[in-house]
Amino acid sequence: METTRQITLEENEVAQALFGEHHRNLKRIEQLTEVGIRTRGNVVDILGPETRVVTVERLIRELYRLIKGGYRLAESDIEPALNLVRDDPRIRLDRIYNNGVPVAGARKMVTPKGLVQKEYLEAIRKNDIVFSVGPAGTGKTYLAMAMAVSSLNNGEVERIVLTRPAVEAGERLGFLPGDIVEKVSPYLRPLYDALYDMMELEKARALMDKGVIEVAPLAFMRGRSLNHAFVILDEAQNTTKAQMKMFLTRLGYDSKAVVTGDVTQIDLPAGETSGLKHARLILAGIPGIHFTEFSERDVVRHPLVQKIILAYEKEERAKYPADEEAPDHEQER
Repeated sequence: METTRQITLEENEVAQALFGEHHRNLKRIEQLTEVGIRTRGNVVDILGPETRVVTVERLIRELYRLIKGGYRLAESDIEPALNLVRDDPRIRLDRIYNNGVPVAGARKMVTPKGLVQKEYLEAIRKNDIVFSVGPAGTGKTYLAMAMAVSSLNNGEVERIVLTRPAVEAGERLGFLPGDIVEKVSPYLRPLYDALYDMMELEKARALMDKGVIEVAPLAFMRGRSLNHAFVILDEAQNTTKAQMKMFLTRLGYDSKAVVTGDVTQIDLPAGETSGLKHARLILAGIPGIHFTEFSERDVVRHPLVQKIILAYEKEERAKYPADEEAPDHEQER
């Protein structure tokens, strides 16, 4: 049944921030919900099927409250916010988005874009070891880096250690030119990108020169003890069982470790079991260790990324029956 609802937004500046430049945010809502939205000044009319109109009205009211509380809304926030309102009509978006990570030097506060990201941040605050497992674009590495930089700025840790298994180079980095940072840099690009988004380039480089921020391939972690550190292991699906055990047992006093990975993107040789998949089987339920599971619904990149992930998952399900999992070395890449 078609219906129309009208909302009057009291504050002009807040209303304009909600609408977006050239009403970009409202157009995105229309695209996602297939309703019509018309504005006259600060009056918003929503036209369409009743259930969709009710959802959009709730979304607009929640976004208005969020912006009024000081949040800077971006077009990329619209779809995650819509999903939250659809999933729980009673949800308060400000209680999700305002649970962010203040990072000195970042362009804005790093905020969760959904319930799973909120859970992830809370888990890092409460636990010494956190695993985040899920597809690319869900914020696993970015949010871990935000928490690491925040912990360093607040004096909670004395250094940040970034590591990743350099499977593409077979971990034989000694054959590559340059020092250790130059050798492993190409394999740690996502961590660098996240770091430089949190911190000015010169400051980040200065901290790396001092050893406050350290970049090291996983193969070089053997035999070390990491005290007073925030350690991020990225691309952990490409660790072996032995490498994962070695990494987790490096953790020292007053330290945290965040392990990120996507078990559908395993590049290990045939016959090797992913250390991330193995850890998820044997470590779940241990106090102090938390597993956050992301899905394609949590992707916060370009809207097409979510559809691409679903398409590949559909193909994978067709290739391997529900009771039969693809071998690690045959996972889609």
